[in-house]
Amino acid sequence: MNIGEASSATGVSAKMIRYYESIGLIRAPLRTESNYRVYSSDEVHTLRFVKRARTLGFSVEETATLLGLWQDKERASAEVKAIATGHIGALETKIVELQSMVKTLKHLAHCCGGDERPNCPILDDLAGEAIKTKGH
Repeated sequence: MNIGEASSATGVSAKMIRYYESIGLIRAPLRTESNYRVYSSDEVHTLRFVKRARTLGFSVEETATLLGLWQDKERASAEVKAIATGHIGALETKIVELQSMVKTLKHLAHCCGGDERPNCPILDDLAGEAIKTKGH
């Protein structure tokens, strides 16, 4: 199948497929005499693996490591688990950070009059100025 068909079959854009090839994450497929890429079912399966790993938030580097482990039938599952649990920790940290951002923005939005006046606690906070409570 060509790159467009591989893209449709995997949900990975043609641009990302070319990028993954350029950085060596996936190997370049065979090409026709007219220099068009031709993807085999194995290469499509690899692209699906990459897509799933990236969807779960693994970095390109982590994805490359996981891809290598997936292709190594002699791997120890402990290596895979260590990568996954490390990623879980990073995701949990990110969740806490995002929840803190939501709390801060809710507070700022609550303090903002949202009226025709120019003063805005949201912009003041972004500029590093002290927040003034509503009505003061």
